[in-house]
Amino acid sequence: MKNKNSFEIIFFARGGQGAKTASELLAHAAVREGKFVKAFPHFGPERSGAPTKMFLRISDDEIRTQEPIVDPDVVVVMDETVMDNEDTTKNLDRNEFLIINSKHPKEEIRKKAPDFKGAIHAVDGTGIALELTGNPNPNSVLVGKLVQVTGVVSLDGVTDIFREYFTPKLGKELTEKNIAAIHAGHDSL
Repeated sequence: MKNKNSFEIIFFARGGQGAKTASELLAHAAVREGKFVKAFPHFGPERSGAPTKMFLRISDDEIRTQEPIVDPDVVVVMDETVMDNEDTTKNLDRNEFLIINSKHPKEEIRKKAPDFKGAIHAVDGTGIALELTGNPNPNSVLVGKLVQVTGVVSLDGVTDIFREYFTPKLGKELTEKNIAAIHAGHDSL
């Protein structure tokens, strides 16, 4: 049963696009802001390019359920081709959001999810990521967009966590490029 104070997100992606990293980044930012979280994956065949789902719950109260999310508040689609085989907007209502990595206009995306009446936020995450980081993974851009659309965590919280966790792994220059990608997603229309 959904906790009334929880916010639930499903990420649809392909293996290697960074959905796991995106959900963990948001989870760490939420914990730092005093919230409770549960983040867990659902994989098919574990290989790069295979469809994946990541579930993320963020709540002001303790989260007791271990169940997969079936009634999300927002869905983030990192690869729009996943919509060809997955019902990505199932149980999203008109007050909820679809955030999608796409160059296509919203009207074109809505054709793939005709029953969904909520807001569609399309952003060219791959293009922005390539331009700013040299890497096609849209996760940083889409995290920024999710923060802008939902306010579930703060932008400063996400960028602080990113800097803290990834500077040792990626180096300062690539970390700052990814933070620029987060800001670009956040500032996109």
